[in-house]
Amino acid sequence: MHVVITGGSSGIGLAVARLYVERGVRVTLIGRGLERLEAARELIASETGRPGDDIGILSVDVSDDAAVQTAIASAEAVAGPCDILVTSAGVVKPAPFERLTGTEFRRHVDTNLHGTVHAISAVYAGMKARRQGKIMIVSSGAGLIGLHGYTAYCASKSALVGFAEALRVESRSHGIAISICFPPDTDTPQLAEELKLRPPEAVRMMGSAGLWSAEAVARRIVRGLDRGHSEIFFTPSLYLLARLGGIAKPWIYRWFHHSTRRR
Repeated sequence: MHVVITGGSSGIGLAVARLYVERGVRVTLIGRGLERLEAARELIASETGRPGDDIGILSVDVSDDAAVQTAIASAEAVAGPCDILVTSAGVVKPAPFERLTGTEFRRHVDTNLHGTVHAISAVYAGMKARRQGKIMIVSSGAGLIGLHGYTAYCASKSALVGFAEALRVESRSHGIAISICFPPDTDTPQLAEELKLRPPEAVRMMGSAGLWSAEAVARRIVRGLDRGHSEIFFTPSLYLLARLGGIAKPWIYRWFHHSTRRR
């Protein structure tokens, strides 16, 4: 088996990779920084006792479609066809909309949405020809509701929902399983940077749902892939938001705006 993971040098992607390597699965990590990828490979090898040769690394910006196609093709040539793809690469930099430049907004969309599309495009034809394959799209709880200061991030992550649903309709008859997950706040290096910029309005709206470890999120993702789950929500509140959002969100927004006026 060969598992390809974008955003595999840290956070959720790294934790997912570790779980698969523990199973003796061949894994390819894709990320932007070669040094971080090398460090991730050494860490996984030391923690699992597996040889580093079972862990491929490719330094690629997922927003570059041609580069992603070339990189994944080279990974498949070495480790075999991709059986499971986990698209975990993402960026988030909260800011009020009027302070976002067009370049910053596009960076969110290019990485979070287009980067996911590029990676899936690189493996989809092969999975279709073999009539088997699993794809896990990592969205976010912010993909289920609009948050103050997260216009670019919410736009890019909520777009993944429509993409996953449409692709699932197309792929099912070809033996390809499309899944999507919505992690809450997860203890990663990216979250540490995000929290420095998170506006108080977003803190008030999001509440204190608690912090998940990357390992706990990864275990849910891998278990969901094992069991063929099409959606993973992690918390009851995220599940209810997904299922009853059309009813609940107007009341949530009303409460938020009322509480904001009172301050």
